[in-house]
Formats: sequence, structure tokens, C-alpha cells
Amino acid sequence: MEEFILQNNIRACFKQNKNTPRVAMTLNFSIVKPEKFAGEYSLMNRLLLKGTQKYSSEELASILDENAIELCTEMKSDYLRFRFVCLNEDFELALSILSDIILNSTFEEFEKEKEKLKGELLAELDSAKVKVSDLFTKTIYKNHYYGHSYTEVLAEIDNVVKDDVINAYKEILNNSSKTLVLVGDTDESLLGKYLDSIPDSKDVVTEIEAPAPLKQEYSELLKDDANQAQILQGWRVPTIGSDEYPVFMLLNVILGASGLSSRLFRELREKKGLAYTVRTAYETHLKSAVFSIYIGTEPVNIETSINGFKEEIEKIKNIPVGEEELHNAKNNLLGKQQFMSETNSQQANLMAYYSIMGKPFGYRCELRELINEVTPDDIQACAKKYFTDDYVLSVLRP
Repeated sequence: MEEFILQNNIRACFKQNKNTPRVAMTLNFSIVKPEKFAGEYSLMNRLLLKGTQKYSSEELASILDENAIELCTEMKSDYLRFRFVCLNEDFELALSILSDIILNSTFEEFEKEKEKLKGELLAELDSAKVKVSDLFTKTIYKNHYYGHSYTEVLAEIDNVVKDDVINAYKEILNNSSKTLVLVGDTDESLLGKYLDSIPDSKDVVTEIEAPAPLKQEYSELLKDDANQAQILQGWRVPTIGSDEYPVFMLLNVILGASGLSSRLFRELREKKGLAYTVRTAYETHLKSAVFSIYIGTEPVNIETSINGFKEEIEKIKNIPVGEEELHNAKNNLLGKQQFMSETNSQQANLMAYYSIMGKPFGYRCELRELINEVTPDDIQACAKKYFTDDYVLSVLRP
């Protein structure tokens, strides 16, 4: 693994994987400011592939398709990601197209994409599960950029005009930290030829503030055609980079992210028959993270399910996790991480993610050691500290 700095101060890393036929590259731009209106960044992201000064939207799609280049842009809460995967022999072509998109996008089809975005969000919100997730997100991050859920976007997107999108992109392009990872059997010397003209990477300080402290809140939605009740309960917890990050990764596996072997699955599904699906999630942002529990159940089981959540949380707080259960959780987590970083594309995305979040490109190796060092006392201490009465409980029911 070779780390270096491009002429425009972009931190870069090249990991050479010999004898792999496809090369992958990921380039992240940090988000420094919250969007002006909910949905502004999402709309901007959709328009980046709708044509450049050199290519129309149709021409761009045709070139990528003819050369089997998978190129996309993705808007995350804390960064904008450009990435592509292509055959080794098409690496230079992919680089040239990516450079053109970054520097010369015209943001055509603005109104068309805005209407498409609204239609897609409305279609997504037909799902009861998406609807309760939307309610939960905007409640747990109330009055914060991270809380820009689907319904928040639908409420504000008509306020966004084309100049807002263009100005937002210019701000990200010119005032952001940038990190790049290239993985494959290729030559990294081409990077400077096509990427040195991108505005310099800067050591910016984010204007996105940490959310206000959380207080207990219950939110409810009624959906006439719902067949099930949907329940989400969650807490704000430490995020990536904190000492407790690996502890919460393991708490997630133990409680609900390991399928058949997780505690909530065994207790609420297998023993009590409350649901087909019950899980936990640990979702991280730069300034905050949320640990949540989800279940879809019969409406008559709402109270029983919530009590089931409470019972399992109390157990993890008051009864130390056994050495065997913790050992199995570590193996499960490390195995998943290995599985999710097998391809060149997965490796490029993960390494670039770590870097844009302020960690080393090779943070995965450090994280593996940190996970292995977690003790039952660490698990119990974190559970007691963060699984308090300051939580959000969101329920959708018929």
C-alpha cells in the first residue's frame, strides 16, 4: 500500500492487487456546510451524471455502457463520493470521464430530476417500514441536518432552484478535504494527468455541529392500510473514531445484527413469536451516531415488543456477556468485514471512507486489533452509560 499527495494536496493511496482484471477508484469530497434546504444535496448528486460541456447525458451513458465502466456519484451526510470500476485497459478513459464530470458538469434536466426525485420518495414512503424509519430519523435528529428524511425533503425540495444546486457544488468542490484510493493492477502515475486540475484539497473545519442532547420522545404514525405495526427505538451513541466505536460494533452484533444467533432474534422471534424480522443497527455520521432496535409485529404485540426491547437492554446492562458469546461476536464481525472487503471496489470504498472520516487509510487493521481487545466489562460499561431513558421511540400502526 503506497500513500502519497497529489499536486493539488489530495491525500491518495494506491493498493496494488496483482492479476485482477478490474481497477477501482474512489474519490471523496468532505461536506463542510449543512444544505440550505433538505434535498438540495441529493438533487445535486443526481444531476452530476446528466451531462458535461463535452458530453450530453445520453452520450455519457452510452460511453460508459459501451466500455463497461461502472461510474457513479453518491451523496452521504458527511461527504460526496465519486467512484468507478472498469477493466484495466479502460482506466485512463474512466479517469478522463470522471475528471470531466467533476469539473464540467452542466446540471441539465434540473426540473425533470426534481420531479423524478419527488416521485421516487413518495413511492418509497408507501412502505410502512420506510415510513417509520423516516419518522424516527427526523425525530432523533430534530432540527439538524442529519434529520433530513424523505418527508423533510418533500417538504422543502420545491424551494431549491438550479443556482442553489450549482452554488452548493462549487462550495463542495472548492472548499473541501479530498481523499482518493486506487485499488487494482494498474499504474497510479496517470492520476496526476487527469486529477491535478481539481481544486486543491483543504484542511477545512466542518460547520456541521453536533446535535443537541437527546431527550426521551415518543412519536407515532397511523397508516390505514398497514398490516403490521412497525417499531423503532434508538439512542445517540459515540461514532467512528471514539474509543467506544468497536464496543458498539460488537453490541450491534450481540443484540441484533447477527441474524439467528442474536439475542433479540432468539428472544423476541424464536421464543416469543413476536415477529419475523427483528434487528439492531449502528449508523454513524461524523458528528453523531445512532444505535437502534427495529421490529415489525402484529398491532396487538406493540406493548409486548417494547417491553421485550427493555428486557434485553436491561440484561446487557446488568449481566456481563459471556466470554464465548463475545468471542463468537468478534468472529462474526471480523468475518463480515473480511467478506465486505474482498473486491477492489469494496476495498477502495472502505479505505476512502476511513480517510474522509479522519482515520488512516489502513484503519481496518487497527480496528481489527481494537475489536479483539474489547472485554465483557467494556460491553457492560457502554450499555450502562448510553442505554438510558433518553431515547426516541417511533411507532407506526394501523
